[in-house]
Amino acid sequence: MRYTEPKERTAELLRLTIGHMGRHDAAFNPVTFTLWYEYVAGINPKLNAALDAATGEAARLDDATVLRLYTDHIAPADAETMQRIGVEMDRLMKGMVQSASHTGHRAGTYGEQLSGLADALTSKDVYQLKPRLSEVLVGTAEMKSSVEALQRRVTVSQDEINRLRSDLEVARSEVLLDPMTGILNRKGFDQRLQAMLDRQTRDHPGHCLVMLDIDHFKKVNDTHGHLMGDQVIRAVGQILRTVVTDKAHSAARYGGEEFAILLPQTTLEQSAQLAEAVRKRTKAMKIRNRQTQELLLEVTISGGVTAMRDGDDAESLISRADAALYEAKKSGRDRVIRA
Repeated sequence: MRYTEPKERTAELLRLTIGHMGRHDAAFNPVTFTLWYEYVAGINPKLNAALDAATGEAARLDDATVLRLYTDHIAPADAETMQRIGVEMDRLMKGMVQSASHTGHRAGTYGEQLSGLADALTSKDVYQLKPRLSEVLVGTAEMKSSVEALQRRVTVSQDEINRLRSDLEVARSEVLLDPMTGILNRKGFDQRLQAMLDRQTRDHPGHCLVMLDIDHFKKVNDTHGHLMGDQVIRAVGQILRTVVTDKAHSAARYGGEEFAILLPQTTLEQSAQLAEAVRKRTKAMKIRNRQTQELLLEVTISGGVTAMRDGDDAESLISRADAALYEAKKSGRDRVIRA
């Protein structure tokens, strides 16, 4: 059980939780409540560190930031899927054990029958030889049948295990996806980034990182509302899914209106070209009123691109890409700058 605090303690935690919620812009909903409850309860150290960092960067947390923190540090894998897979794996293993046990027992009996036949052959007793031979012939047929049954069980079980493995991979993948955009969330980004940094690059192009940020996004929310802001984020996610098609590359929603592209074994020139493609597609996007077709909004995006250098870790690589992104913003937005 995740929450084991006694009633007296939870009353105090409730007061502290509501106090934290009231100091931020995020809506009063179960996600926000759970986030701050675990924070004040001190039961999730990684969440506490992430929340402390987030509140240090921004005085007031919005819904997008709260959702990202909840997804990264609280939301579990699909519990129902995990339980189903566990039950089915247990059933498969029990069936395999039963089949193997039956075949093992049959093999022991068959061994005794062969031993009896060998004794009869040694003694040259014709009267003992015939029944022993008949017994071995029957045993051979039964042994063959038992082994074939075991082989069928193994084949069926292997197929089912492969299916369950696929289901498990899907469940794991969904935990790493941002529900709004369908691309990686922050947790997925962190995992893919670390995997990219761990990969050898000798005799290959280096690794690159692109950081992207929607221009004037706060103005979009303030002028058109948060639903329009969500629509813009979803649209940029769709552009990233369209442009980032190489299976080795990964697009992610880094947080809020900021996105990232991981480009292992890709040159800086190629990475900048891909970032430019995202920028151009975003600029070409027109958001209209569905009823009147009136143009409501034109969106632009800025980007920073950098290549991995000797001695880089995740923090230094992100920091350099962020610095290039900041330079793009400072230089007028709607552009991509390399670092």
